[in-house]
Amino acid sequence: MKANKFQSIFSKQNRIFQFLTFQFLILLSCLFYFSLSSANAQKIPVQISIFNQSTAIPFTRFFTTPVHLGLQVGTEFNYSKEYYSNFPQKSHHWFQTVNASYFYHKDLAQGIAVFSELGYEKRFKFGLALQALLGVGYLHTFSTQDEFALVDGVYKKKKDRGNGRLYPTFSLGAGYYLKPSEKYSTKLFVRYQSWAEYPYSPGFIPIMTHINFHVGYKFFVSK
Repeated sequence: MKANKFQSIFSKQNRIFQFLTFQFLILLSCLFYFSLSSANAQKIPVQISIFNQSTAIPFTRFFTTPVHLGLQVGTEFNYSKEYYSNFPQKSHHWFQTVNASYFYHKDLAQGIAVFSELGYEKRFKFGLALQALLGVGYLHTFSTQDEFALVDGVYKKKKDRGNGRLYPTFSLGAGYYLKPSEKYSTKLFVRYQSWAEYPYSPGFIPIMTHINFHVGYKFFVSK
């Protein structure tokens, strides 16, 4: 009876998060359109990274094994309009990201996330750049193992429709612009991303924390 109650609560939360997904996708679409419109009508930044995903308490571990790979693709737009026009005098800026990512953990789950971050970057003349980002989004996970449900006293294999989660993130990163004197230089970067999925298992483990270690590449494409 207790298990059925939790299943009912979890199913209701799933419907709420699926509804929120559509709202969040609309928001991301607006942000993406705004990013294209505000990219100084010349260059659009694109970021691609591969990452190692692990279940861990943030900032207690840096890199874990075995490796569980993921891929992230995103873009960003600036809140500081004078950043590119006044570079290098203006060497720092606030920006908003729009991202999609996928990870595969063979013993636990695979997940697809869409999220946005408010970020700040300080860029130094010799090419080094430091970043901090705070984000939120939606994560949908699917178990990589068979799942069973108790039906009339018998456990039966059930279809996995996945679970919706709230996806808050906090990241710190460092990068290097390969052509420090150029405002649209490409950049290599690493990023330590901490994140959580909520609700994880209502009544048992309400929230699960993770870390991703990214290695990525930022470049610009012409509009």
